[in-house]
Amino acid sequence: MDTRIDHSVALAAIVGQVSGEPAMGPHLVNEAMIVHWVEAMGDANPVYVDDAGAREVGLEGIIAPPTMLQAWVMVGLKATLERESARASGAAKSGEESANDTMMRLLDEEGFTSVVATNCEQDYDRPLVLGEQVAVQLTIEAISDVKTTGLGTGRFATTRYDFSVIPPSTERSGSAIAAQVATAERIGTMRFRILKFAPAPRSAPKPPRPLPSVTQDNAFFWEGLKDGELRIQRCASCGTLRHTPLPGCGECQSLDWDWIVSAGAGEIYSHVTVHYPQVPSFDYPLPIGLIELDEGTRIVANLDMNPDDVKIGMRVQASIVAFDDELSLPVFAPVTA
Repeated sequence: MDTRIDHSVALAAIVGQVSGEPAMGPHLVNEAMIVHWVEAMGDANPVYVDDAGAREVGLEGIIAPPTMLQAWVMVGLKATLERESARASGAAKSGEESANDTMMRLLDEEGFTSVVATNCEQDYDRPLVLGEQVAVQLTIEAISDVKTTGLGTGRFATTRYDFSVIPPSTERSGSAIAAQVATAERIGTMRFRILKFAPAPRSAPKPPRPLPSVTQDNAFFWEGLKDGELRIQRCASCGTLRHTPLPGCGECQSLDWDWIVSAGAGEIYSHVTVHYPQVPSFDYPLPIGLIELDEGTRIVANLDMNPDDVKIGMRVQASIVAFDDELSLPVFAPVTA
Protein backbone atom coordinates (compact mmCIF):
# COMPACT_ATOMS: atom_id res chain seq x y z
CA MET A 1 0.00 0.00 0.00
CA ASP A 2 2.84 2.38 0.86
CA THR A 3 4.43 1.69 -2.53
CA ARG A 4 1.26 2.70 -4.30
CA ILE A 5 1.07 5.94 -2.32
CA ASP A 6 4.69 6.76 -3.25
CA HIS A 7 4.00 6.10 -6.90
CA SER A 8 0.84 8.19 -6.81
CA VAL A 9 2.82 11.16 -5.51
CA ALA A 10 5.58 10.66 -8.10
CA LEU A 11 3.07 10.33 -10.93
CA ALA A 12 1.15 13.41 -9.82
CA ALA A 13 4.40 15.39 -9.87
CA ILE A 14 4.94 14.82 -13.61
CA VAL A 15 1.42 15.81 -14.69
CA GLY A 16 1.77 19.01 -16.71
CA GLN A 17 5.45 18.43 -17.45
CA VAL A 18 6.81 18.78 -20.96
CA SER A 19 8.34 15.48 -22.02
CA GLY A 20 11.79 15.98 -23.49
CA GLU A 21 12.87 18.30 -26.29
CA PRO A 22 10.61 18.93 -29.30
CA ALA A 23 11.10 16.40 -32.11
CA MET A 24 11.20 17.36 -35.77
CA GLY A 25 9.57 15.17 -38.39
CA PRO A 26 12.09 13.30 -40.54
CA HIS A 27 10.47 14.35 -43.85
CA LEU A 28 8.82 17.38 -45.38
CA VAL A 29 5.12 17.12 -46.16
CA ASN A 30 5.26 15.43 -49.56
CA GLU A 31 2.93 14.17 -52.25
CA ALA A 32 4.19 10.57 -52.24
CA MET A 33 3.27 9.94 -48.60
CA ILE A 34 -0.10 11.62 -49.12
CA VAL A 35 -0.85 9.36 -52.09
CA HIS A 36 0.05 6.24 -50.09
CA TRP A 37 -2.16 7.41 -47.22
CA VAL A 38 -5.29 8.20 -49.26
CA GLU A 39 -5.00 4.96 -51.24
CA ALA A 40 -4.69 2.94 -48.02
CA MET A 41 -7.66 4.78 -46.49
CA GLY A 42 -9.77 4.76 -49.63
CA ASP A 43 -10.17 8.56 -49.44
CA ALA A 44 -11.07 9.95 -52.88
CA ASN A 45 -11.16 13.65 -51.90
CA PRO A 46 -9.39 15.41 -54.82
CA VAL A 47 -7.88 18.18 -52.64
CA TYR A 48 -5.28 15.66 -51.43
CA VAL A 49 -3.99 14.55 -54.85
CA ASP A 50 -5.16 17.04 -57.50
CA ASP A 51 -3.68 20.53 -57.47
CA ALA A 52 -6.36 21.92 -59.80
CA GLY A 53 -9.14 20.34 -57.76
CA ALA A 54 -7.73 21.89 -54.58
CA ARG A 55 -7.61 25.35 -56.16
CA GLU A 56 -11.21 25.04 -57.35
CA VAL A 57 -12.39 24.98 -53.71
CA GLY A 58 -10.27 27.97 -52.69
CA LEU A 59 -7.06 26.28 -51.53
CA GLU A 60 -3.62 27.30 -52.77
CA GLY A 61 -2.81 23.74 -53.79
CA ILE A 62 -2.74 20.15 -52.55
CA ILE A 63 -3.15 19.75 -48.78
CA ALA A 64 -2.35 16.80 -46.53
CA PRO A 65 -5.26 14.87 -45.00
CA PRO A 66 -5.71 16.27 -41.46
CA THR A 67 -5.65 12.77 -39.96
CA MET A 68 -2.06 12.40 -41.19
CA LEU A 69 -0.97 14.90 -38.51
CA GLN A 70 1.00 12.39 -36.44
CA ALA A 71 2.38 10.57 -39.50
CA TRP A 72 4.74 13.46 -40.32
CA VAL A 73 6.67 13.09 -37.04
CA MET A 74 6.84 9.28 -36.85
CA VAL A 75 10.42 8.03 -36.74
CA GLY A 76 9.78 4.50 -37.98
CA LEU A 77 9.58 1.04 -36.48
CA LYS A 78 13.32 0.51 -35.93
CA ALA A 79 13.83 3.68 -33.88
CA THR A 80 10.65 3.04 -31.91
CA LEU A 81 11.69 -0.50 -30.99
CA GLU A 82 15.17 0.67 -29.98
CA ARG A 83 13.67 3.33 -27.73
CA GLU A 84 11.24 0.91 -26.11
CA SER A 85 14.00 -1.67 -25.62
CA ALA A 86 16.25 0.89 -23.92
CA ARG A 87 13.44 1.93 -21.59
CA ALA A 88 12.53 -1.65 -20.73
CA SER A 89 16.14 -2.60 -20.00
CA GLY A 90 16.78 0.50 -17.88
CA ALA A 91 19.53 1.67 -20.22
CA ALA A 92 18.43 5.28 -19.88
CA LYS A 93 19.64 6.88 -16.67
CA SER A 94 16.89 8.17 -14.39
CA GLY A 95 18.27 11.69 -14.59
CA GLU A 96 18.14 11.64 -18.39
CA GLU A 97 14.77 10.03 -18.98
CA SER A 98 11.89 12.10 -20.30
CA ALA A 99 8.68 12.71 -18.38
CA ASN A 100 6.95 10.15 -20.60
CA ASP A 101 9.66 7.55 -19.87
CA THR A 102 9.37 8.32 -16.14
CA MET A 103 5.61 7.85 -16.29
CA MET A 104 5.89 4.51 -18.09
CA ARG A 105 8.59 3.29 -15.68
CA LEU A 106 6.54 4.23 -12.61
CA LEU A 107 3.48 2.50 -14.01
CA ASP A 108 5.55 -0.61 -14.77
CA GLU A 109 6.85 -0.56 -11.18
CA GLU A 110 3.26 -0.51 -9.93
CA GLY A 111 2.73 -3.78 -11.80
CA PHE A 112 0.79 -2.17 -14.63
CA THR A 113 2.87 -3.73 -17.39
CA SER A 114 0.14 -4.30 -20.00
CA VAL A 115 -1.07 -1.45 -22.18
CA VAL A 116 -3.99 -0.73 -24.50
CA ALA A 117 -4.87 2.48 -26.35
CA THR A 118 -8.32 3.70 -25.37
CA ASN A 119 -8.93 6.77 -27.51
CA CYS A 120 -7.33 9.52 -29.58
CA GLU A 121 -8.63 13.07 -30.10
CA GLN A 122 -7.23 15.46 -32.70
CA ASP A 123 -7.89 19.17 -33.24
CA TYR A 124 -6.71 20.93 -36.40
CA ASP A 125 -5.91 24.65 -36.69
CA ARG A 126 -5.24 24.59 -40.43
CA PRO A 127 -4.24 22.11 -43.15
CA LEU A 128 -0.67 21.24 -43.96
CA VAL A 129 0.65 21.98 -47.45
CA LEU A 130 3.46 20.47 -49.50
CA GLY A 131 6.98 21.41 -48.41
CA GLU A 132 6.19 22.22 -44.78
CA GLN A 133 8.00 20.54 -41.90
CA VAL A 134 6.32 19.49 -38.69
CA ALA A 135 7.68 19.43 -35.14
CA VAL A 136 5.94 17.97 -32.09
CA GLN A 137 6.18 18.61 -28.35
CA LEU A 138 4.80 16.11 -25.81
CA THR A 139 3.20 17.05 -22.50
CA ILE A 140 1.91 14.71 -19.80
CA GLU A 141 -1.61 16.04 -19.44
CA ALA A 142 -3.33 13.65 -17.02
CA ILE A 143 -2.77 10.44 -15.04
CA SER A 144 -5.78 8.93 -13.32
CA ASP A 145 -6.12 7.32 -9.93
CA VAL A 146 -6.04 3.52 -9.92
CA LYS A 147 -9.12 2.20 -11.71
CA THR A 148 -10.62 -1.27 -12.04
CA THR A 149 -11.77 -2.12 -15.57
CA GLY A 150 -12.90 -5.18 -17.46
CA LEU A 151 -9.31 -5.70 -18.62
CA GLY A 152 -7.80 -5.34 -15.15
CA THR A 153 -6.62 -2.76 -12.63
CA GLY A 154 -4.53 0.19 -13.79
CA ARG A 155 -4.30 3.88 -14.59
CA PHE A 156 -5.40 5.95 -17.58
CA ALA A 157 -2.69 8.29 -18.89
CA THR A 158 -3.22 11.11 -21.39
CA THR A 159 -0.36 12.62 -23.40
CA ARG A 160 -0.89 15.84 -25.39
CA TYR A 161 0.98 16.29 -28.65
CA ASP A 162 1.31 19.90 -29.85
CA PHE A 163 2.23 20.10 -33.54
CA SER A 164 3.91 23.15 -35.10
CA VAL A 165 5.19 24.10 -38.54
CA ILE A 166 8.81 25.20 -38.59
CA PRO A 167 11.05 26.34 -41.46
CA PRO A 168 12.92 23.42 -43.05
CA SER A 169 16.36 23.30 -41.48
CA THR A 170 19.40 21.09 -41.40
CA GLU A 171 19.95 21.99 -37.74
CA ARG A 172 18.33 19.18 -35.75
CA SER A 173 19.79 19.66 -32.28
CA GLY A 174 17.25 19.74 -29.47
CA SER A 175 18.00 23.33 -28.47
CA ALA A 176 17.75 24.60 -32.06
CA ILE A 177 14.41 22.89 -32.64
CA ALA A 178 13.10 24.11 -29.27
CA ALA A 179 13.96 27.70 -30.15
CA GLN A 180 12.08 27.44 -33.43
CA VAL A 181 9.08 25.69 -31.89
CA ALA A 182 8.77 28.42 -29.25
CA THR A 183 7.78 30.94 -31.94
CA ALA A 184 6.35 28.56 -34.54
CA GLU A 185 2.77 28.42 -35.79
CA ARG A 186 0.72 25.68 -34.11
CA ILE A 187 -1.20 23.60 -36.63
CA GLY A 188 -2.87 20.97 -34.46
CA THR A 189 -3.12 19.07 -31.19
CA MET A 190 -3.60 15.38 -30.40
CA ARG A 191 -4.56 13.83 -27.07
CA PHE A 192 -3.65 10.16 -26.88
CA ARG A 193 -4.97 8.11 -23.96
CA ILE A 194 -3.79 4.68 -22.85
CA LEU A 195 -4.65 2.29 -20.05
CA LYS A 196 -1.62 0.76 -18.34
CA PHE A 197 -2.94 -2.17 -16.36
CA ALA A 198 -2.35 -5.49 -14.66
CA PRO A 199 -4.58 -8.04 -16.43
CA ALA A 200 -7.41 -9.42 -14.34
CA PRO A 201 -7.06 -13.13 -13.48
CA ARG A 202 -9.24 -15.39 -15.60
CA SER A 203 -10.71 -18.30 -13.73
CA ALA A 204 -14.21 -18.59 -15.20
CA PRO A 205 -14.79 -21.12 -17.99
CA LYS A 206 -14.61 -19.73 -21.50
CA PRO A 207 -18.06 -18.58 -22.68
CA PRO A 208 -19.30 -19.63 -26.14
CA ARG A 209 -18.54 -17.49 -29.14
CA PRO A 210 -21.13 -14.83 -29.99
CA LEU A 211 -23.75 -16.03 -32.45
CA PRO A 212 -24.10 -14.27 -35.81
CA SER A 213 -27.07 -12.20 -36.83
CA VAL A 214 -28.96 -14.46 -39.26
CA THR A 215 -31.16 -12.78 -41.90
CA GLN A 216 -33.05 -13.98 -44.97
CA ASP A 217 -30.09 -12.85 -47.06
CA ASN A 218 -27.38 -14.81 -45.21
CA ALA A 219 -29.26 -17.77 -43.70
CA PHE A 220 -28.08 -20.05 -46.53
CA PHE A 221 -24.44 -19.34 -45.58
CA TRP A 222 -24.86 -20.28 -41.90
CA GLU A 223 -27.02 -23.30 -42.73
CA GLY A 224 -24.36 -24.45 -45.16
CA LEU A 225 -21.66 -24.32 -42.48
CA LYS A 226 -23.79 -26.50 -40.20
CA ASP A 227 -23.96 -28.98 -43.11
CA GLY A 228 -20.20 -28.79 -43.63
CA GLU A 229 -20.35 -26.59 -46.76
CA LEU A 230 -18.75 -23.22 -47.47
CA ARG A 231 -21.45 -21.58 -49.58
CA ILE A 232 -20.75 -18.44 -51.62
CA GLN A 233 -23.57 -16.31 -52.99
CA ARG A 234 -23.81 -16.01 -56.78
CA CYS A 235 -25.86 -13.65 -58.95
CA ALA A 236 -28.31 -15.76 -60.97
CA SER A 237 -28.25 -13.21 -63.81
CA CYS A 238 -24.57 -12.41 -64.42
CA GLY A 239 -22.84 -15.08 -62.31
CA THR A 240 -20.86 -12.65 -60.15
CA LEU A 241 -19.85 -14.12 -56.77
CA ARG A 242 -20.23 -11.99 -53.68
CA HIS A 243 -19.38 -12.32 -50.02
CA THR A 244 -20.63 -11.19 -47.57
CA PRO A 245 -24.17 -12.02 -48.80
CA LEU A 246 -26.27 -9.11 -50.08
CA PRO A 247 -29.87 -8.85 -51.34
CA GLY A 248 -28.81 -7.56 -54.78
CA CYS A 249 -25.95 -7.76 -57.26
CA GLY A 250 -23.59 -4.82 -57.34
CA GLU A 251 -22.69 -5.52 -60.98
CA CYS A 252 -26.07 -5.89 -62.69
CA GLN A 253 -28.48 -4.97 -59.83
CA SER A 254 -30.36 -8.25 -60.18
CA LEU A 255 -32.20 -9.46 -57.08
CA ASP A 256 -32.05 -13.12 -58.18
CA TRP A 257 -29.32 -15.26 -56.66
CA ASP A 258 -28.24 -18.78 -55.76
CA TRP A 259 -24.98 -20.14 -54.41
CA ILE A 260 -22.02 -22.33 -55.15
CA VAL A 261 -20.15 -24.58 -52.73
CA SER A 262 -16.55 -23.43 -52.45
CA ALA A 263 -13.75 -25.97 -52.20
CA GLY A 264 -12.32 -23.77 -49.43
CA ALA A 265 -8.92 -23.44 -51.10
CA GLY A 266 -7.21 -20.10 -51.56
CA GLU A 267 -4.40 -17.85 -50.42
CA ILE A 268 -3.92 -15.21 -47.76
CA TYR A 269 -4.60 -11.79 -49.28
CA SER A 270 -4.16 -9.88 -46.00
CA HIS A 271 -4.09 -10.65 -42.29
CA VAL A 272 -4.07 -9.17 -38.79
CA THR A 273 -3.31 -10.58 -35.36
CA VAL A 274 -5.62 -9.39 -32.59
CA HIS A 275 -4.11 -8.92 -29.11
CA TYR A 276 -6.43 -6.39 -27.43
CA PRO A 277 -9.13 -5.83 -26.42
CA GLN A 278 -9.60 -9.43 -25.37
CA VAL A 279 -13.02 -11.08 -25.46
CA PRO A 280 -13.30 -14.12 -23.13
CA SER A 281 -14.75 -16.30 -25.92
CA PHE A 282 -11.49 -16.27 -27.90
CA ASP A 283 -7.87 -17.37 -27.47
CA TYR A 284 -5.11 -14.80 -27.97
CA PRO A 285 -3.12 -13.85 -29.92
CA LEU A 286 -5.86 -14.34 -32.52
CA PRO A 287 -4.75 -14.46 -36.19
CA ILE A 288 -7.43 -13.49 -38.70
CA GLY A 289 -7.01 -13.65 -42.46
CA LEU A 290 -8.64 -12.17 -45.53
CA ILE A 291 -8.64 -15.21 -47.82
CA GLU A 292 -8.87 -14.93 -51.59
CA LEU A 293 -10.72 -18.11 -52.57
CA ASP A 294 -9.83 -19.87 -55.81
CA GLU A 295 -13.40 -19.32 -56.99
CA GLY A 296 -12.72 -15.57 -57.13
CA THR A 297 -14.06 -13.89 -54.01
CA ARG A 298 -12.71 -13.16 -50.53
CA ILE A 299 -13.75 -14.16 -47.03
CA VAL A 300 -12.60 -13.13 -43.54
CA ALA A 301 -11.93 -16.11 -41.26
CA ASN A 302 -9.84 -17.40 -38.36
CA LEU A 303 -6.40 -18.86 -39.13
CA ASP A 304 -5.26 -22.08 -37.46
CA MET A 305 -1.55 -21.34 -37.30
CA ASN A 306 1.12 -19.51 -35.35
CA PRO A 307 0.70 -15.76 -36.00
CA ASP A 308 4.44 -15.45 -36.72
CA ASP A 309 4.11 -17.96 -39.58
CA VAL A 310 1.35 -16.12 -41.45
CA LYS A 311 2.51 -14.80 -44.84
CA ILE A 312 0.79 -12.91 -47.64
CA GLY A 313 0.23 -15.30 -50.56
CA MET A 314 0.37 -18.43 -48.37
CA ARG A 315 -1.82 -21.25 -49.68
CA VAL A 316 -4.49 -22.27 -47.17
CA GLN A 317 -7.37 -24.71 -46.96
CA ALA A 318 -10.59 -24.32 -44.98
CA SER A 319 -12.06 -26.80 -42.55
CA ILE A 320 -15.55 -26.35 -41.14
CA VAL A 321 -15.20 -26.33 -37.35
CA ALA A 322 -18.19 -26.74 -35.02
CA PHE A 323 -17.42 -24.51 -32.02
CA ASP A 324 -20.64 -25.55 -30.29
CA ASP A 325 -24.07 -26.92 -31.19
CA GLU A 326 -25.15 -23.55 -32.60
CA LEU A 327 -22.06 -22.22 -34.35
CA SER A 328 -19.86 -23.63 -37.13
CA LEU A 329 -17.20 -21.53 -38.88
CA PRO A 330 -14.58 -21.95 -41.60
CA VAL A 331 -11.06 -22.03 -40.21
CA PHE A 332 -8.10 -21.87 -42.61
CA ALA A 333 -4.79 -23.72 -42.14
CA PRO A 334 -1.64 -23.84 -44.30
CA VAL A 335 -1.56 -26.31 -47.17
CA THR A 336 1.28 -28.74 -46.51
CA ALA A 337 3.34 -30.26 -49.31
